[in-house]
Amino acid sequence: MSNQEYVDIVYNEQDKPFTDYPSKMIKYLIKKYDISENSKVLELGCGRGEFLNEFYNNKMNSYGVDISNFAQKKYPKLNIATIDILKEPLPFPDNTFDVIYSKSFVEHFYFPEKIFEEAYRVLKKGGRIITLTPEWKYFYKTFYEDYTHRTPFTKLSLRDIHLINKFQKFEVESFRQLPFLWNMPKLMKIFFIFLSHITRYLTPDVLRQKNIKWIRWSKEVMILSSAIK
Repeated sequence: MSNQEYVDIVYNEQDKPFTDYPSKMIKYLIKKYDISENSKVLELGCGRGEFLNEFYNNKMNSYGVDISNFAQKKYPKLNIATIDILKEPLPFPDNTFDVIYSKSFVEHFYFPEKIFEEAYRVLKKGGRIITLTPEWKYFYKTFYEDYTHRTPFTKLSLRDIHLINKFQKFEVESFRQLPFLWNMPKLMKIFFIFLSHITRYLTPDVLRQKNIKWIRWSKEVMILSSAIK
């Protein structure tokens, strides 16, 4: 199966319809990291394009790269290049972007250091890289259910790959893909995260496979990281 078919088949709209989740996620990240309007944003591995489109909807200058041309066809108004990032450099000059974003991308490579090296090159001085990737300690039983996964990450390994590639001010946290949690008052958030931990340990995995959101995202926790060039 080609990389084009991977997006078309695994992420087909019937099995995985478009939702308002990307809108909620991008609005949250813009607020969390104080990203200014008209910032020049690059999404690495933009896939179907729905997250990149939300940067665009929030008045960002939005660019994307992916090995598939799915997003190019879905969102022709966006600036998307079809490239294989391990075989060719990003098609942008040095110091181009204010923000580089990726979600569920860096774990798909045997040599992800190449991704961070290129990201550093095209990011402006003082620019921010934002990375979301599965957290190994939560995903170790299911990580390879996606046969294209290559390199799992922990918070420590994600920190190291940033620092080795010269990024600074690295921040990292475990991140649950449950929007109602994100802006919750601290004490309430602690309580619901505790419930999420209990859910993870006590509920059978078959319920995760049925895509019950509270159960699935209690078990499948991501790492959210940020660093500055």
